[in-house]
Amino acid sequence: MKSAEVRRKFIEFFKARGHVEIPSAPLVPENDPTTLFTSSGMQPLVPYLLGEPHPLGTRIVDSQKCFRAQDIDEVGNNRHTTFFEMLGNWSLGDYFKNEQLPWIWEFLTKELGLPKERLYVSVLKGDEESVNIWKGLGVPKEKIFSYGVDKNWWSRAGEPDKMPEGEPGGPDSEVFYEFTQVKHDPKFGKQCHPNCDCGRFMEIANSVFMQYRKLGDGSLEELPKKNVDFGGGLERMTAAVNDNPDVFQTDLFTPLMAALGTSGDVRARRIVTDHIKAAVMMMADGVVPSNKMQGYVLRRLIRRAMVKMQQLGGHVSDEMIHAVVETYGGTEYFKTVGIRFIKQTIAEEDEKFGKTLREGMKNVENVSPFDLYQTYGFPIEVTEELYQEKGLRLDREQFEKEKEKHQELSRTAAAGMFKGGLADKSGATTKLHTATHLLHAALRQILGPHVQQKGSNITAERLRFDFSHPAKLTPEELDKIAVLVNENIKADLQVTIEVMSYDEAIKVGALAFFGERYPEKVKVYTMGAFSREICGGPHVTNTGVLGSFQIIKEESAGSGVRRIYATVA
Repeated sequence: MKSAEVRRKFIEFFKARGHVEIPSAPLVPENDPTTLFTSSGMQPLVPYLLGEPHPLGTRIVDSQKCFRAQDIDEVGNNRHTTFFEMLGNWSLGDYFKNEQLPWIWEFLTKELGLPKERLYVSVLKGDEESVNIWKGLGVPKEKIFSYGVDKNWWSRAGEPDKMPEGEPGGPDSEVFYEFTQVKHDPKFGKQCHPNCDCGRFMEIANSVFMQYRKLGDGSLEELPKKNVDFGGGLERMTAAVNDNPDVFQTDLFTPLMAALGTSGDVRARRIVTDHIKAAVMMMADGVVPSNKMQGYVLRRLIRRAMVKMQQLGGHVSDEMIHAVVETYGGTEYFKTVGIRFIKQTIAEEDEKFGKTLREGMKNVENVSPFDLYQTYGFPIEVTEELYQEKGLRLDREQFEKEKEKHQELSRTAAAGMFKGGLADKSGATTKLHTATHLLHAALRQILGPHVQQKGSNITAERLRFDFSHPAKLTPEELDKIAVLVNENIKADLQVTIEVMSYDEAIKVGALAFFGERYPEKVKVYTMGAFSREICGGPHVTNTGVLGSFQIIKEESAGSGVRRIYATVA
């Protein structure tokens, strides 16, 4: 069975049970300043899990694009990837365990045809309700395993004591597929079990019972409504349905693997395959290589792939990029950015890094790890890998200093570059989010209707707004824009919200994020007669509370795209 069929079966299964399909959110979250990437299916739905009514109702289903930077170092085995699709269904205060667990069991065993004898389940210790439901479905007692919060509790931050204030989470119940052709490796423990890392078991489904929120004093309180947050990796489900423990041998990877050629180290080929796919998907959402934030992670992926391809005796080719695009031909993932832009961007990176890469590889045995990193621009973990492969000694003190700098940057990127978290949404970031709408309207009024939003990022300290415009803004233009925004702040415009269809929203003149796919029902925020825009929120109730708007900086964000940094006080 191919991945597209698994995806379609999942969506149709839950639509038949009253769920409404929503489109995948972008890989770069528009309204969440606490993280660089959408790393889980629930991330775009956090406001609704916390109690805000969803415009499409209480039953939702989708396939969400995800990227996890913290998984970069794990890539190379048969199951870890940085980019993946998460099949998800949600109950927003509607059904709970008694409906969710039987539905997932039915989907896995009947729709996908997975043999029941190959399936094992896990629950949080003490969750006898879930244990009894699984027993009632015919799962033998010996195939039901209980673990602590380190294995069977889910939140974006991990177990309860790691959750920040305001974060939702809850116990979960997972389903594992057993690959009987894989023999247990004793180095992972005397006894094999579903959470063993030997490769015999693979988690394919996780039903999270999202019913708690972290308080400032460290305790958990029950949410007003109990939610279900299900996540199942498309790559892993496809591997299970084809009884192949290697996700890189599913149709989600084989076209790109074929474009690499069949020779060379398996681990290196998996790394290239994963990194090129992830890089292409990032660029499809408008990310460009840089030395900051999402662009830094993208550049790291591309350069590591280039180093590995050099070791394999080749280079990153247009054929590889085409293979990724063709793999996702039935989706709308490349609606915003086309293949031409992606090929051009990678070619530019190759031009910047290619010469130093070739020189560095020639001199790999004659220069220090520090020089490879600083002079030749090699990613630090690639430098470490090369010296391990060559069996050469490292200047550990100097190398570790540079490595620690790099790891700290990576940890910061993975965890989120900005302080605050969910609690921020009621304060400074909410004001700046509203100011972004005023800025967008002012740009169109001063510069012209060709201005389209190309991306935004908001922290507690400032907003960043990317927009289409062919030239650097003059000081006079920037002054006019700031004055116009401040006039509409001083006017204390009321901010109102309406829920309507996307077509209705466009008809009444609401601005939309260019190229984005929207659900059937959307929220439209209106600020007097000045601004009307489709948005997920949050916003203040009146513009007067914003105080004073100030533009900090204006710069290029790529060909035909400008970027403004601004703040309110």
